[in-house]
Amino acid sequence: MNKLFAVTFAAAIICLFAVDRSEGGRIMMLGGTRNCRGDQNAAEIQSLARFAVDQHNEKENTLLEFGRVLKAREQVVAGMMYYLTLEAIDAGKKKIYEAKVWVKPWMNFKQLQEFKHAEDELALTSSDLGGQHADAGK
Repeated sequence: MNKLFAVTFAAAIICLFAVDRSEGGRIMMLGGTRNCRGDQNAAEIQSLARFAVDQHNEKENTLLEFGRVLKAREQVVAGMMYYLTLEAIDAGKKKIYEAKVWVKPWMNFKQLQEFKHAEDELALTSSDLGGQHADAGK
């Protein structure tokens, strides 16, 4: 009986982890989300965000212009689910959107699952325009 329990327990533990072969065999926990490795400016994340904006534009017949990625999280599913918070320009105004992109690299599959407005327009600061704040030297 103890041997059966040990085998069942070991199998359960193995099922909780997945090997991400696209990243050199890195072991990842199934289910939960985590911050993407590296930073949100990584080429892969930028590409996924641009894909999300392009797909949204095509589906909704809009003209959003990709700005930048603000936050990126990932989740192991049957592939990877990426949760992106991004900035896009809509009619000259910066707006924040949340996108969910499902990727299965071994099948050459990428699909936009969700794209929604997250916040009202961002206020531009002088640092966004390359200037210095008035109180920077104080």
